[in-house]
Amino acid sequence: MADDLTEILAAQGPTTGRPFAGLTVLVVEDSRYASEAVRLLCLRSGARIRRADCLRSAHRHLQTYRPTVVIVDPGLPDGSGLDLIGELAAGVPRVPVLLASSGDTSMRGPALAAGAGGFLEKPIAGLAAFQAAILAILPHASPLAFGSGADLPEPDVMALRDDLAHAADILDHGPDQPTLAYVAQFLGGIARSADDPALAIAAGRIALGARADVQHLSGLVHDRLLAGQRF
Repeated sequence: MADDLTEILAAQGPTTGRPFAGLTVLVVEDSRYASEAVRLLCLRSGARIRRADCLRSAHRHLQTYRPTVVIVDPGLPDGSGLDLIGELAAGVPRVPVLLASSGDTSMRGPALAAGAGGFLEKPIAGLAAFQAAILAILPHASPLAFGSGADLPEPDVMALRDDLAHAADILDHGPDQPTLAYVAQFLGGIARSADDPALAIAAGRIALGARADVQHLSGLVHDRLLAGQRF
């Protein structure tokens, strides 16, 4: 029902409350929790949204659709989102709005160097920050009012649980070093979005090469799944 409503509202054109009506946003993001947050922000802004959870899926979408806005997480399971940003930046015609989004602020420089027009830090600060980042780049954007800076929709907790279950499955199967590095950055992003400092610290240690701490990280993930904790 929500997706149907989004399609109807998007067809009506931009308004003060829905400045992105008529736009399509492709979010390339492996975290369901993070992409759900963007979906809700798009819904509030009037935009259609499509999601790809890896580079392969993103390329399939781009063969069929021509989004106005593409938001790319640099850390994806089948490669670097920076490569996709570079491809899209060099494309003709170029995607009108190309943004990188990560909880790791050290990715800002590489993302901009790859061709991104802006950087959205996760968790996104609110509806106003989301809309401002897009309107700052969008050609011929109307000077419409932003949403409230505090108006940040709460993603579905089940999306968070799905992300944690995915990470737990990877950790339980003895990942090799590249896969472990991926799951560490994946969990780090989830932890920052969910305001979970303990999980963020544990994931950060793995990202720095502390493989001996894998069991501790796995235990934290399983604890949260068992507790059914809502962050």
